[in-house]
Amino acid sequence: MTNLSTLLHDTRTRQIGLQALLLALVAGGVGWLILNTAGNLDDRGITGGFGFLDRAARFPIAESIIRYRPTDSFGWAFLVGLGNTLFLAVTVALAATVLGLGVALARRSAHPLTSGAATVYVEAMRNTPLVVQLLFWYALVTLGLPNIHAAFTPIDGVILADRGLYLPRPVIAGDKGPFLAALLLGLAAVAVAWRYGRAQSLRTGIPNHYGRIAILSALLLAGLVWVTTGLTLSLDRPVIGRFNATGGMGLSPEFTAVFAGLLLYSAAFIGEIIRGGIDAVDKGQWEAGRALGLEEGRILRLIVIPQALRVIIPPMTSQYINITKNTTLALAVGYPDIALVAATTINQTGQAVEGILILMLVFLTLSVTASLFMNWYNRRIALVTR
Repeated sequence: MTNLSTLLHDTRTRQIGLQALLLALVAGGVGWLILNTAGNLDDRGITGGFGFLDRAARFPIAESIIRYRPTDSFGWAFLVGLGNTLFLAVTVALAATVLGLGVALARRSAHPLTSGAATVYVEAMRNTPLVVQLLFWYALVTLGLPNIHAAFTPIDGVILADRGLYLPRPVIAGDKGPFLAALLLGLAAVAVAWRYGRAQSLRTGIPNHYGRIAILSALLLAGLVWVTTGLTLSLDRPVIGRFNATGGMGLSPEFTAVFAGLLLYSAAFIGEIIRGGIDAVDKGQWEAGRALGLEEGRILRLIVIPQALRVIIPPMTSQYINITKNTTLALAVGYPDIALVAATTINQTGQAVEGILILMLVFLTLSVTASLFMNWYNRRIALVTR
């Protein structure tokens, strides 16, 4: 009895007991959930498992960057949807970073009109639900733009209508193999030269131009291979036809709307992240640059931005992950990303649990991958103290 009383009054023992009890409750709850789900599926005559992925999908996907036919399997349809999601997320992330940098610089401008316009933009974008913005842009594209016969053509080869946005498509004629091999070889040489030049500069304290020389050499090599192999580059411009535009590269109204909405929404957050990072750099860095006779742009590029990156990268990681997860809202305007493919698959097969698990696993993998890459980059630029 004394030993039992001693154990009950021991802090370590109580903590272990409470943790074991909590673990047992969680395991019991998960077990009950699994058994209850299995029972409900059995009552409805739904067979669990992922065997449906090998069956023919039998539904169309309006647009994709990966070749797809309705006779392909559900598994291939998920891959097609994943390709659309990745294409949308990467293009939005890149474009939003560039636009966000412009917004950050505009917010820091001494000109009141520039700063005020940027402030209004940021506040409007950040305080309006994203799904509302997507629906607004979709309505603007489908209802606010003219039909294909009265399409808006700001420059030759660019057509904007209610059917979407049509752009010229570059076409390379000839054997592209040697040119691609030379391009890859040049990129590898640039990476090696840039790394070696950076190490030499850090060791000696003397700047060098190894990276620039490697870039010029790679471009010269690619140009020589291009000329000797007789490759030609032409533009396939879209032309307005009877019912639609033909030729070129067409972007559907759904993609145009979701791209514009995600771009403008994400750029507002990224702009504030970059502005905060720049403001976090001590003003003495600006004054030191001016004392050396540097222009404002060179001070920003060579002194301020490299230091601000240490503040910018961590929240930027979260923002890139948010962009990836926000692509699921493309479902609201009908863009066929992986969320729409999953919803269609669930409606046709009834495999709701499996479809949601695939969707969760995909976005978990994408988020973890983006986080690992950004954390690796953050460690590379981190300030090392001795």
